Amino acid sequence: MSAALLLSLRRLRHDRLRTFVLVACLAVPIFLPLCTGRLARGYERELAERAAETPFVAGPKGSRFDLVLGALWFRANDLAPIPWSRFEELAATGEALCIPVHAGFTAGGRPLVATTREYLELRGLSVARGGPVVGLGEAVLGARAADELGLAPGDALTSDPRELYDIARPAALKLRVVGVLAPSGTRDDDAVFCDVKTAWILAGLVHGHDDADAIAERDEALVVGRSEAGDRVAFSGALIEESEVTPANAATFHHHARDDELPLTAVLVVPRDAKAGTLMRSRVNATREWQMVSPSEVVDELLGLVLRVKRLIDTVSGVLAASTLAMFALVVWLSARARRAEMRTLERIGAARGFVARLYAAEIAVVALAAVVLALAATGAAGLLLPDLTGVMR
Repeated sequence: MSAALLLSLRRLRHDRLRTFVLVACLAVPIFLPLCTGRLARGYERELAERAAETPFVAGPKGSRFDLVLGALWFRANDLAPIPWSRFEELAATGEALCIPVHAGFTAGGRPLVATTREYLELRGLSVARGGPVVGLGEAVLGARAADELGLAPGDALTSDPRELYDIARPAALKLRVVGVLAPSGTRDDDAVFCDVKTAWILAGLVHGHDDADAIAERDEALVVGRSEAGDRVAFSGALIEESEVTPANAATFHHHARDDELPLTAVLVVPRDAKAGTLMRSRVNATREWQMVSPSEVVDELLGLVLRVKRLIDTVSGVLAASTLAMFALVVWLSARARRAEMRTLERIGAARGFVARLYAAEIAVVALAAVVLALAATGAAGLLLPDLTGVMR
């Protein structure tokens, strides 16, 4: 180790507070662009990959961003539902694979996604433990949801009440966990998957109870009206509906709503070819009530806004770097003035020509290297500690 470097390290260690402040101030303008760039690239990759898996999303007219984020990342929104009858119309064309999605409820704090087995096939999801959903009241958990909730096939999971103190709302439903999905590294790892009709139970549109005649015979007070023909019976709201679907009562679950009253939050559309997709999109978008959008186009537009924000942060980082370098130069200059006597002593005891310059250069190099190492370490820590995309999309 050269004498200049040795003396520089001794000097920096002697004045620890000054050294720490200089290293921290230099590390900040290095850290900001590194961290924002790494996070932006990671989010862009995850957003683009998931959007590319889904050619189109159909839903009600309104915000394209809300529709895509709700269908692909299960974000809650205020868009009107799309009726089951509309899904059947799209599927009946035969031009595309249509996958219904209802993502308006939660269970264990995780999004409860009601869909069909085709959704798992579209996302390339496989069941690692247990089996798939085959009936009402059954649920398959994403890998991360199962780990965090501590659940396995055979356990039970209760849906979250939407409004705790509203007794007019349907009661929470006890779901049977029948399977756990293999990790996918996507938003699906955080979700709970069930059948579409299970979501309609939570919405109060599907319910289960004993046969109407048996209920009337057991407690006539629950009957508030009958049709003239006697084939229809209206019951009081005091009638207690089933809060769990079991093999014994599964056959009693039914709905009284029309198909245009059974809600979905979106329909994923996978056309058989590009021409069929273009025709379907044109027909749907020609209506006043519905829209069909490409998630890739919506995500590209969203990422454009993110990149503009990143450029603003980079500009601020540049200004901060310039002011920090100016401050650093001032500190070095003031330090040199304060250490004139020290430097003269070095020259008098025989220090070689240029030794003082090498001494200052070594100090600056050590501080700059320490700042770069600190910035890289902070960037790595930020990548581990900051929430991933699934956390941001909750």
